[in-house]
Amino acid sequence: MKYIEVDEELYRHIAGKTERIGESASDILRRLLGLNVEAVNHDTPQTISHPGMEQTDNVVAPVENREIAKDLTESINKEELAAQKGAVGRFLFILEAVYRAAPEQFSQVLQIQGRDRLYFATSKASLLKASKSANPKEIGQSGFWVTTNNNTAKKRTILTEVLHQYGTVEAQIEAITNNI
Repeated sequence: MKYIEVDEELYRHIAGKTERIGESASDILRRLLGLNVEAVNHDTPQTISHPGMEQTDNVVAPVENREIAKDLTESINKEELAAQKGAVGRFLFILEAVYRAAPEQFSQVLQIQGRDRLYFATSKASLLKASKSANPKEIGQSGFWVTTNNNTAKKRTILTEVLHQYGTVEAQIEAITNNI
């Protein structure tokens, strides 16, 4: 097996295309490039996925969202964020900040879904219907609910997709998601 170095952004992109736990980088790239995944016998595949990581489709942010993204990154109070309890608290705090930045556009998060998972909904019941173990929490008083039983890496991936929709640049996304 040969090894290559990739930058952080490319690594995240590849990891974000993971379809099953333990899927190797070679399998992901073969699938994305339309090559036969079963054609290669992996002696020691290099796993890049995290438990619970499903593929999500990237949603391109409209240009007018770029100003919202700038306001968002400036409006997150670092002290209040640090005071939140655990990864779930910080995840919800950041999602609420996104909602407050542009409540009329927040419904676009409903498009963010895993291959077989529902991450956002407008009711607790919808998330529980999709998964009994979803542990849904309301995002502030927004009327939107999010699944919180994902591991921290998956929470970062979900938040990354949300921030992409708002036109947030990669450096800002990384700075925000590293706070979870």
